[in-house]
Amino acid sequence: MEGRAAEDVFKDFRGRRAGLIKALTTDVRKFYDKCDPANENLCLYGLPNGSWELNLPVDEVPPELPEPALGINFSRDGMPEENWVSLIAVHSDSWLIAVAFYFGARFSFDKNERMRLFRMINDLPTIFEVVTGNAKQSKDQSGNHNSSRSKSGGVKTKASKRSPPPPTREESESGDDDGEEDEGQGEFCGVCGESDDGEEEFWIWCDTCERWFHGKCVKITPARAEHIKHYKCPSCCGANKKHRA
Repeated sequence: MEGRAAEDVFKDFRGRRAGLIKALTTDVRKFYDKCDPANENLCLYGLPNGSWELNLPVDEVPPELPEPALGINFSRDGMPEENWVSLIAVHSDSWLIAVAFYFGARFSFDKNERMRLFRMINDLPTIFEVVTGNAKQSKDQSGNHNSSRSKSGGVKTKASKRSPPPPTREESESGDDDGEEDEGQGEFCGVCGESDDGEEEFWIWCDTCERWFHGKCVKITPARAEHIKHYKCPSCCGANKKHRA
């Protein structure tokens, strides 16, 4: 780690978190196949550069960093895949917090620095929330912003995440709109979990799980979106394949 400030620890946290989210969403089929119960005890590591790896636990005692949950591959076939992935997401959240505050203790953060680090972390949805879809904004949290949202070939897209998401099915049926929007709140990407950074980016809406995704996170370009009538994200496509198998 280059620096020793709360921002430096948070940058490390975000990188590791992005890698773990990738393993449990867009790379979930690859991750699932690698977690063969016939292998030895495996741990899922998120790396600061935004990638992930499955590996054996380190031999050092005590380890240089806190270790993630051990033997996640052994429980793979003992429960429904969705529950297994959600359980790993919970353990991954715990590990991320442990690593961040390990650095905080190592760098002698005082009370204010620890609180500042926690607030930065707490502004992001947890991995569990991203994986289960609970990071999706409610209508009370969606900002009433001015950026336009267009439809390309029937699929909902937008150029900036400063526009609110379309209403969910429940909201459309109820017709309930109290009009009290919380300015400045945006949606979260269903893959990386990132919120509004004020930059113009291409986003696409999944009609199945009703979440927004960065085009770059799901490898969809504006040109490709023009030919998509109803978009399904990688997680929803994977779930459909599983049910048909």
